[in-house]
Amino acid sequence: MLTHLSIKNYALIVHTAIDFTNNLTIITGETGAGKSILLDALGLVLGKRADLNTLRNPEEKCVIEAHFNIASYQLHSLFSELDLDYENDTIVRREILPSGKSRAFVNDVPTTLQNLQQLGNFLIDIHTQHQTQDLFSEKYQLNLIDVYADNGNLLKDYQQQLQSFKKYQQQLNLLKEQQSQAAKEQDYNAFLLDELVQANLKSDEQEELESQFEVLANVEKVGGFLEQGYAILSNEEFGINKQLYEVKSQIQKLAQISTKYENLYQRLESSFIELEDVADELQAELQQLVADPQQLELINQKLQSIYQLQKKHNVSTIDELLVIQNELSQKVAGLESIEEEINAVEKLLQKTEDDLNVLAQELHSKRSLILKALSSEIENLIKPLGMPNAQFDIQLAYSETFLSNGKDEVNWLFSGNKGMQFGLMKKTASGGELSRIMLAVKSILAQKSKLPTIIFDEIDTGVSGDVADKMGTIMHGMGNYMQIFAITHLPQVASKGKQHFKVAKFDDDKVTTSTIKLLSTEERIQEIAQMLSGNMITDAALQHAKQLLN
Repeated sequence: MLTHLSIKNYALIVHTAIDFTNNLTIITGETGAGKSILLDALGLVLGKRADLNTLRNPEEKCVIEAHFNIASYQLHSLFSELDLDYENDTIVRREILPSGKSRAFVNDVPTTLQNLQQLGNFLIDIHTQHQTQDLFSEKYQLNLIDVYADNGNLLKDYQQQLQSFKKYQQQLNLLKEQQSQAAKEQDYNAFLLDELVQANLKSDEQEELESQFEVLANVEKVGGFLEQGYAILSNEEFGINKQLYEVKSQIQKLAQISTKYENLYQRLESSFIELEDVADELQAELQQLVADPQQLELINQKLQSIYQLQKKHNVSTIDELLVIQNELSQKVAGLESIEEEINAVEKLLQKTEDDLNVLAQELHSKRSLILKALSSEIENLIKPLGMPNAQFDIQLAYSETFLSNGKDEVNWLFSGNKGMQFGLMKKTASGGELSRIMLAVKSILAQKSKLPTIIFDEIDTGVSGDVADKMGTIMHGMGNYMQIFAITHLPQVASKGKQHFKVAKFDDDKVTTSTIKLLSTEERIQEIAQMLSGNMITDAALQHAKQLLN
């Protein structure tokens, strides 16, 4: 529950600090006195966007601080999820700096507005007049039915399953899109792959083929060079080897005379052996050299095939072509892999859909079982509120579509008087009737969902007299098990509160200021009497005020 609210430098408020109790708290004041400022300030604490124009003194920061006792709310897991420090007495603070920057804190730990909004959903339900229109919302109507049927855990299971169902649907759609794209490219990729496979490419093959091609293409020229080189080395009279042999013989004689020439002899011996070996190899190459036009053509065809593939794939080596071949092989085989993935996801999707249908049917059954009881309870609550003949006909239609909260579509019909046909509430119920219906709904929600705090902002608009008294009694009854705030203009409602605050506005040095004050018993009598008779308080109004308070 909200135990304390401090507001500094906000709108018409200089500074105020208020302590609250549980049960029903009443807030009254003239129109325009500043009652809405309290709601706006609480809205900031609950994560509403800040407006720099709300600073009373634009040179000072605005600070709004709310204290909540949450010991019995079981919010430890929520605080952990939001990465906040849990305290039984939690303090939420909002600061708006003159620069326009806004800061938020929970138990002095900085946090985000999104976190405040999530936390606020578990702390306070602020019901303003326009929110009566929520009664027309199918989502709101189903939420009431689910709260009444205690479907919280079942609905949570359904929504988790629905999330999985949507995830598998997205996966399946993506895989089928990939399959479609792969199928379009399959034939072309298979053709490209076949070309590369047929080419029977091998790494480093290109250089060897190019070398063989050059030799075979120039057999006569190569043969002439080999023959001439062999002749120069091996001619019996003038060949280099013959002459080198003579030189070697002379140096050998020198080495026999002096060892200093031994090294020269050894070097000449090595050169002679090497040149003889070269001559033998030249002769061998010459003997093996044969003109082979057929082999030349085969090598030429293989090279042209390699060059064409390199040009086609915009690469310059066989190794790059082999990489492309491997990639194409994976793509061609990938179509089968995608098909296997699709089959697996389709099975998961079908299993999830079956589970969803079971949960949706269970939701439908539990909802259907409580419709008459819910209608009767609302009818009984609003009968004393001047609606003795009001009736509800809540209908559920089971759809084929998975919705966010099941497969039910709700149709909430209303008849306000005897003999009146049922029709949609938004067409058949007046504003005053809607306010009373909403109060009854909030009363049921408060009991079933155990909301900690509800603020009613003039929910009694459009009613008066005995009906207003009965509405006040309902709010008083709700205050027995939760904290209720009622902003009201009706004395009958105001008299039901355990606490009564008055918001007033006054001018001081050409500056308008709003204040909020906790009224004593005597001040309450005066305030309620004024609400009954206006500024001219009569003895009869004072007596009536005392009777209402008693």
